[in-house]
Amino acid sequence: MNFNALFDDDRAVSPVIGVILMVAITVILAAVIGSFVLGLGNSVQQTAPNANFQFDFEDTGSDYDVTATHTGGDTISDAESVNLTDGSTSVGFGTPVSAGDSKTINNVAGDTTVRVIWTSENGDSSQTLAEETTP
Repeated sequence: MNFNALFDDDRAVSPVIGVILMVAITVILAAVIGSFVLGLGNSVQQTAPNANFQFDFEDTGSDYDVTATHTGGDTISDAESVNLTDGSTSVGFGTPVSAGDSKTINNVAGDTTVRVIWTSENGDSSQTLAEETTP
């Protein structure tokens, strides 16, 4: 038996590599076409900004005036919205919202959760950026 002929015989390598490449290309094309057909490319959502807010509570006797102040992080653009809400009252920050901007809700009862809520440009998604409970 000629062992040198075994090492020099590489006829089967090209067809195997060709088949593997064709299968890989077919799978990739099927994934791309499938994502367009199913509309998955349109469902990419905006990510919420990384913004920090500080809450200040002013005791008014029976209730609290709650002020939320943007203390740092991302500036929120004109196309997005930011609201300060206690569940029953909502106050818009106005845009853009950058460090130092603040809004106040008056007459918030004790033990009430107050939130700063961000809403995306197209309104499809929203997220709570900060929350605090009144004393």
